[in-house]
Amino acid sequence: MRHARGSAPRFWSRGAPAALALTALVLTSSPATATTTATTAAPAASASAGADSHCARLDRVRVPGAERQRAACLAELTTAGTAASGHTDPADWAGLTPKDLAVPSGVPGIQIDGYFPDSSTTNTNHGWNHDAQFVLRLPDRWNGGLVVAGTPGNREQYANDRAIADWVLARGYAYAATDKGNTGLAFHRDGGAPGDAIAEWNHRLTQLTRAARAAVARRYLRPPSRTLVTGMSNGGYLVRWQLENHPELYDGGVDWEGTLWRADGPTLLHFLPQALRAYPRYAAGGPDAERARAALHTAGFPAGSEFLWPYHHQVYWDLTQRIYREELDPGYDGATEAGTPYCAPTPGCDADYDYAARPDEVRRAVAGIALTGRIGKPLITLHGTLDVLLPIGRDSDVYARMVDDAGRGRLHRYYRIEDGTHADALVDAFPDRLRPLTPCHRSAFTALEDWLARGHRPPASRTVARPAGADAVDLLTSCPLSGRR
Repeated sequence: MRHARGSAPRFWSRGAPAALALTALVLTSSPATATTTATTAAPAASASAGADSHCARLDRVRVPGAERQRAACLAELTTAGTAASGHTDPADWAGLTPKDLAVPSGVPGIQIDGYFPDSSTTNTNHGWNHDAQFVLRLPDRWNGGLVVAGTPGNREQYANDRAIADWVLARGYAYAATDKGNTGLAFHRDGGAPGDAIAEWNHRLTQLTRAARAAVARRYLRPPSRTLVTGMSNGGYLVRWQLENHPELYDGGVDWEGTLWRADGPTLLHFLPQALRAYPRYAAGGPDAERARAALHTAGFPAGSEFLWPYHHQVYWDLTQRIYREELDPGYDGATEAGTPYCAPTPGCDADYDYAARPDEVRRAVAGIALTGRIGKPLITLHGTLDVLLPIGRDSDVYARMVDDAGRGRLHRYYRIEDGTHADALVDAFPDRLRPLTPCHRSAFTALEDWLARGHRPPASRTVARPAGADAVDLLTSCPLSGRR
């Protein structure tokens, strides 16, 4: 949906149910106005074949509420096949995983691509120029479960394909992901008021979960026995929000370094301006460099992470601050859209942004997307100790305390992964200093499975130490959650 700031959103309002979600669990045909197509990339089973046959019921699987959907029978649902067949977008998951991460294969089944009604057009996948796109993958050999995910950053629906989808599909799960309803660096243009674009992310994941559960029941002739939610960064924020606000839809979730939003902070609008002010002084050297380093440490960027600061200053800090500040506080710099890149601290410059001094309306915008810690289903959180985009002391450490303060600590496990950082691709650049979080996410996921299926409570929350003497292969394939100093 795209609206000028100040106009009323047309498809939903806060506190009112989305009209599309009302039909999401009804096992009926798609609306007559929906566009549905089917293709075959491998021999398809007949409509009368059993539920376990290859691509069985391809012609009957529908995603309720979708305006458009396109089903394909594929010989391979993982990126081992979809990268070549055009059923994923490698640019969408570039930079999120280590280059040597293994690619599983041998997962035939059905893929459905489509979109829900929306009026914004930032997602250009398939030439549709339409937001609220989703992907649903239904493996022939199904384990009875469903995994749903929202994307990190402002990426599109295939962003988790390498880090999450490949692995869970190989384990037999059905998998669904959404683009969150707006994408790209101008995502903040979507919505009628500050915070609306981010609020839509939460709505779209709820919508997809309901619709995916219905589509799964159509394909396998029974509903999923377990629905799990997971995601990294902004996707991790969605996991937290869903388990706080819609625990009835899920059995549990894994939050991979989720973004923290609280009206009173800390949020990235607190610590990124501090980094933008201090880092140039630190990088310049001279008598002020040590004071600048101390200021960065005080802002939350941990000692020992200095080697990551140049890259994050160049790539992440400035851009992230500007586009999220534009989403939540567009009036800060008047008519200027998303600030001025790398500006020197002056009035209206994001390096000089002071959240505490901003009007109450800004805190109200953040409050509209804020987390509370009141999770209603089991949640496992993992976060790297060398994350310098969302520093762990200003994010997941705080969220863990929020969960405890809300009296929900029995539902939560929190693992601080020593030497992990925000983007796993950086491990390739610093193999002696960093460890990938992808295997830790997999360990957390299997721990959640055991917790739910067998009542085996995961190891107590802790800092998971980097194993002494572990080489790159060990770190890429193993992450025991019981390890600590």
